[in-house]
Amino acid sequence: MQATSRRTVYLIDASIYIFRAWFSVPDSMRGENGMPVNALYGFCRFLTEFAEKSNASHVGIAFDESLTQSFRNELYPAYKMNRELPPEDLKKQFKYCKRLAEAAGFHCVGHDRYEADDIIATWSANMRRAGFRNAIVSGDKDLAQLLQGEDFWWDFARNVQLDSYGVTQKFGVPPECIQDYLGLCGDAVDNIPGVPGVGPKTASVLLSEFGSMERMYDNLDAITQLPIRGAKSLPEKLATHKEVAMLSKLLATVAYDAPIDASPDLLQRRSAEVSSLQEIGHIMGGRGDGLFARLAEASNRVA
Repeated sequence: MQATSRRTVYLIDASIYIFRAWFSVPDSMRGENGMPVNALYGFCRFLTEFAEKSNASHVGIAFDESLTQSFRNELYPAYKMNRELPPEDLKKQFKYCKRLAEAAGFHCVGHDRYEADDIIATWSANMRRAGFRNAIVSGDKDLAQLLQGEDFWWDFARNVQLDSYGVTQKFGVPPECIQDYLGLCGDAVDNIPGVPGVGPKTASVLLSEFGSMERMYDNLDAITQLPIRGAKSLPEKLATHKEVAMLSKLLATVAYDAPIDASPDLLQRRSAEVSSLQEIGHIMGGRGDGLFARLAEASNRVA
């Protein structure tokens, strides 16, 4: 990626890193009164490493609070219904993860009907208008659709950063086609159906040729001439499942109008609240004190 003189705002999808911590840190880690703190500890480690590596001055952290009650469930009740709800031991830690991030000086937002993806999308549009480039910190390919210009997608856990060109190389379609791609081949993680029998390679070829699902549906007859296995029967298959394909694209498309206060000034890093960090440290039974010190130092360095 080329260097830029524009300021960078880092927009973090918190749930991915909390769940990663839950599965990677032993659940035998307990804090005050025997409360499990493995996810909290792992999330603290992520925040600390992120703060030290990025030295970010502007950060927004989005939390998923809609679960199976987002507006997308109104469009398609089965959306994400294949997922198990977080176990109680993890649920207890979510609120402390949010409290930890706020105490470290990060701006945090969740919503009961809009997902973290939508909060991040809404921030990204506002911050772009304010002259920032967006760094989307997530391992979720859905969020790659947000990239424009000098923006980049950062899979922090794997230390992979991709600009628009890198996204195209990795997923086979440019950022602006990610939602079309998922509309065609579906997404098992979110229970988005897609078109039966259309896989990633076929979706990539179709979108490379037509640029969007809408233009593809306007030119179904031309598909028979494309170098795709089963090209002769594909137009009929796509026509038969057009309604579910368009619904799938809608489900995969992020909303840029989440009802949140997306003022750029809110994402300015604040100094760490040491007393609040100490309170969380007490809840953790003293575990992570070294991380808290590093996190406070990194926060105060740029605040």
